Formats: sequence, C-alpha cells, structure tokens
Amino acid sequence: MYIYQIMSNSFGYLDIILLGMIAGFIILRLRSILGRKTGHETKVYPNFAEKKFTMPKNDADIVEQNFDTLEGKDKKEFLRGAEIAYESILTSFANGDLIKLKSLLTSNMFSNFSEAIKVRNKEGIKSEFTFIGVKETSVEKYEKIKDNLFATVKFVAEVISVKKDKDNKIIEGNPDKIKFVTDSWKFTKNINNKSPNWYLSEIISK
Repeated sequence: MYIYQIMSNSFGYLDIILLGMIAGFIILRLRSILGRKTGHETKVYPNFAEKKFTMPKNDADIVEQNFDTLEGKDKKEFLRGAEIAYESILTSFANGDLIKLKSLLTSNMFSNFSEAIKVRNKEGIKSEFTFIGVKETSVEKYEKIKDNLFATVKFVAEVISVKKDKDNKIIEGNPDKIKFVTDSWKFTKNINNKSPNWYLSEIISK
C-alpha cells in the first residue's frame, strides 16, 4: 500500500511538472510570435480606416475656352470683375493714384487719365469722391476681333462726388447728396496674353 501511494504521488508530481513545461513552452512560443508589450506600441483605432489619396491624372481632357461668346459663368465672373475695376478706377482717379490706374487702363486711356490729373492739380482743383455701390451692370456688346476681345459694360451706380477750387470752395457736386451715374465703358483683353486681366480702353459718351 505504501509503495502504491509513493508511486501515485510520483505520477502526480510528474503530471504537474509536465503540464508546467508544456505551459512554459506555449508562453515562449506566443511571445516569439506576438512579441512583448512594452507600453510604446502604436495605438490602433479600429473605428478609423486609413484614407488613401490619389493624384489627378495629368492626361485629363483640357476644356478650351470659347472666346466667341460671353455667357453663363464666364459672363457672371466678368461682370463681377468689371464692377471691381469700375470702383477702383473712379476712386483712383479721384485720389490721383497713377500707379493703380496704370494696372487697370490701356496705354492710351492711361495717358488721358494722367493728363486730366495733371490739369486738375495745376488748377488746384480738389476731388472728393465716395463710392456707394453698383446698382446695375449689363454687357451691352461683346465681340472678338482677331486675338482681341472687347466688351462694353453699362454701369448704374451711386456716388458722392464733390470738386473744390484752390480756395476750398465747392464748384461742383454736393457732399450731402447721393447721385446716380450711368456709364458705358469698353474693356479689352488679348487672348494670347497670359494675364487674365481686362483693361479699360474707352469711355463711351451717350
């Protein structure tokens, strides 16, 4: 009986040692496969997928602009730019800003504006001008002549304009009165010019 108990206990110890060896072997294998956790691992957020961005293809079809007409989106953008140019030219002329005017006028128109400013300064006339806003714009005429585009725009705007002499006396206009002005300006642009800018080429008298 005693020998049987010893043998039973020996087999029990052997089973425990064998299971411990197997468990240790499994742990070592798992570490070798999965690696150890050090606390510096990259965090993974399963709810966010990595976004992949693709560059547009360079061989996409290029849409050439039709210069024979001025309609739709091109017309809206042109009129918006014309309104900005209209305000800038009137304000720059009143302030005698030749640098700004040169970037908005053709060479002939710049000469005319420059001469008018010189005469005004020589006579001691002061120009006070406040641009209230454009009330209406419309393209009256559009044409393409060879490589040049021409667009005549009608402007209806509100302004306050006053001219004073060298003694600071008002000779034209009213500083307390807003007046409506209606102008027809012709703008031009060369389609071969890389610059998208239009330039004032003529003020049409009606």
